[in-house]
Amino acid sequence: MNRLWYKNAVIYSLDVEVFKDSTGNGIGDITGLIERIHYLAGMGVNCVWIQPFYDSPNRDDGYDVRNYFRVDSRLGDLGHFAQLVDAADEVGIRILIDLVVNHTSKEHFWFQEARKNKDSKYRDFYIWSDHKPENDGEHAVLQELQGHSNWEYDRSAKKWYYHTFFPHQPDLNISNPEVRAEIIRVMHFWLKLGISGFRIDATPHMFREKGSEKFDGDPLQILRDFREFTEIHNRDAVLLAEVDVDPKDYGKFFGDQNKVHMLFDFYMNNSIFLALAKEKATPVRKALRKLPKLRERELMANFLRNHDELNLSQLSEKEKNEVISVFAPEENMRIFDHGIRRELAPMLKNDRKRLEMAYSLLFSLPGTPVIRYGQELGMGEDLELKGRESVRTPMQWDNGKNGGFSEAHEDELVRPIVSKGEFGFKKLNVADQHRNPESLLNWMTRCISFRKELIEIGYGKWEIIKVNNPAVLALSYRYENRTALIFHNFSVKEITFSFDFSDQDEMLDVFGDRKYKQFDSTSRKLKLSGYGYRWIRKRSIF
Repeated sequence: MNRLWYKNAVIYSLDVEVFKDSTGNGIGDITGLIERIHYLAGMGVNCVWIQPFYDSPNRDDGYDVRNYFRVDSRLGDLGHFAQLVDAADEVGIRILIDLVVNHTSKEHFWFQEARKNKDSKYRDFYIWSDHKPENDGEHAVLQELQGHSNWEYDRSAKKWYYHTFFPHQPDLNISNPEVRAEIIRVMHFWLKLGISGFRIDATPHMFREKGSEKFDGDPLQILRDFREFTEIHNRDAVLLAEVDVDPKDYGKFFGDQNKVHMLFDFYMNNSIFLALAKEKATPVRKALRKLPKLRERELMANFLRNHDELNLSQLSEKEKNEVISVFAPEENMRIFDHGIRRELAPMLKNDRKRLEMAYSLLFSLPGTPVIRYGQELGMGEDLELKGRESVRTPMQWDNGKNGGFSEAHEDELVRPIVSKGEFGFKKLNVADQHRNPESLLNWMTRCISFRKELIEIGYGKWEIIKVNNPAVLALSYRYENRTALIFHNFSVKEITFSFDFSDQDEMLDVFGDRKYKQFDSTSRKLKLSGYGYRWIRKRSIF
């Protein structure tokens, strides 16, 4: 048992229904994931975050839960899930699952009881109003899809109910102690099945006062309750929260090391894309400086792309437009008023040097790296699919039928697989990249290996090293007797720059975009290729 395992972890995010189909019905399933668990272990992944696999009408990719205690029958059952946990444990992989409790599906038993019986205890599980409030739509998310409204009329209840997201996803009344008790019961169930924690969906939205909802005391007390309960039942389980807020508010969700363990750093994510668009490291340095000082059991989770749109709402309007103009120049590449619905590789024009630099940055920033299925191959998107589905295409395993994802007829696939162009499965797949020593997949495997070896990144203290070139990000890490220096060049031009680092210990290159002249700690000068990167380590560690 290692209670701080997440500080040196590599998290791999996947959606079961598009990962691997074992039955030939066109839909990925848990057995298919089990069959591929050694692939993930071979890459060096030691934690898998699985997106919702609960019983659901699937009107929002599983984030509309109908029953928290059942598995979507298309994907398997509880027996299959237990087998998955065992299979993952055998190869040293932990399982995180989504805890989606800001809202449920309209088809959930709680809501069905609430809408038909005003005297049911479940009526107070949701947020109701006799009249449509004047501030309707003030906190509407995905406004273009839900009619700019937070309230929907229910004919059975003869009342309006509150929803943050889609109208078919009524928000739970988190201020109700009985609701909180039910959430704890859900957590208890899955912890007993052997998972290592939860990714908490839409965390900030859970604690806003909505309509008649009123919290008694600190709304975030529930996160303390989650933490306490989780650690009682699995001392090394973690809570990873989806919190898209300004960094100055991160501390509210960490508490005194007694709320969540980890937060997704959306501000850093936005800053990385601004830096990539500008070809300058300045936005990333700014984001690092805005990070609050984290304590031993607090950590950020870094990512480049996730299963949603690239939400740029943490940027100013000018910055957002600059990123969009570079990476989503065509209208159908954009979504809502703030986002991009593309994968990283197409955004970077499949430039291998630039892709390597971006992922090298991801794996060497302070915090835990999170990658999404297919990113290790450089998979692309399908802009012919609607909305967010453009980046939710099936995994590309080989160059055979349906990319090895499924033996079903292509018309029966849960979602079309990318089949055309440079990102099509005939040109881009696991099998081919496995056989190519220079493939992105094999590069990623090496990068993960070095990231886990350099424990000073995971466990050490970091600081920004001063450099005289705006294109360069330089970081140092120190942990016990270990020291590491990490350099990245965001520009296409080869540069030589000076830096300010006082340590005179002999340092050796560990990982980089090419073989460089041996590092001289006394010269205070360094050369980097265009989009170059260098990981350098104290010689005494070798």
